[in-house]
Amino acid sequence: MADLKVFRLGADGQDVELRSSTVALEVQLQRRVEASMEAMLGIRFLASEYPTGPWHRGRVDSLGLDENGVPVVIEFKKGNDSGVVSQAVSYLTWVKSSHHEFEALVREKLGSEAAESIDWRAPRALCIAAGFSHHDRVAVGDLGRQWPIELVRYRIFDGGLLSLQRVEPVSAAVSPAASRRSTTPAVPAAAAEAAELPVVGDVPECLRDLYAELDEVLTASGEVETVVLKHYIAYRRLQNVASVIFRPSASHRVILAYLRLDPDTVELEEGFTRDMRGIGHLGTGDLEVRIASAADLKKAGPLIERAVQAA
Repeated sequence: MADLKVFRLGADGQDVELRSSTVALEVQLQRRVEASMEAMLGIRFLASEYPTGPWHRGRVDSLGLDENGVPVVIEFKKGNDSGVVSQAVSYLTWVKSSHHEFEALVREKLGSEAAESIDWRAPRALCIAAGFSHHDRVAVGDLGRQWPIELVRYRIFDGGLLSLQRVEPVSAAVSPAASRRSTTPAVPAAAAEAAELPVVGDVPECLRDLYAELDEVLTASGEVETVVLKHYIAYRRLQNVASVIFRPSASHRVILAYLRLDPDTVELEEGFTRDMRGIGHLGTGDLEVRIASAADLKKAGPLIERAVQAA
């Protein structure tokens, strides 16, 4: 796990490395993240210190619902704590067994529409701490899709800056890079099987090849995870970078990519890019990019790169 270095340009024109530290109290980190959870993590805040009942005997530090409608439990540790992964697994078992309770909480905080659109197939956990051991990373790598747990390393820098850096898991069977790529569907048909999306399987061969190229562009940084959801495929770091939807009809053989970019910063082109603010659509992202050819994909490359860097 590479150490994060942050530099500030000094008055003399020379870069000075900012010193990093951890919080004095765990609750300081928790309250700061909870206050800006949607902006930082793409997660809508639901509750703090939520009790899990007599069987699980604990309190979830934070509960939330992510931008894809997936339940999320978040645990904070001010330092390194090898017990955080087992704690996250315990709380995930509670979430999976408490659908009605969780839905009631979502309905109270976010409304009926959010409660009715919860995706229960893969609740996930975020562990935010100063650092993680090799054993933590191996455990998370081997737990895989059954227990989706993400490790996030935080640091506090001079001037009140907060950094959140995703930590890659380690699998005992494959390399970290291979482990990351194994979650990425090779072609839309594979994604359809995983997410029960028959429309994806109907995509003609030419569009499948184009999607494979788009997938390579979106994941080229090595930091973007692919998540196959019920109605679309999400590409995310800590937040969604893009949402991908397929339109395979004979008259509209196109891939729609919704990017996390401000449309006001893009010169819109009719038939290629569209401002989606105020327009309902599946997935997340305010900029729609229509990709129907390799030329479209090449033209979309700089926009995708900007979205990945901004997420």
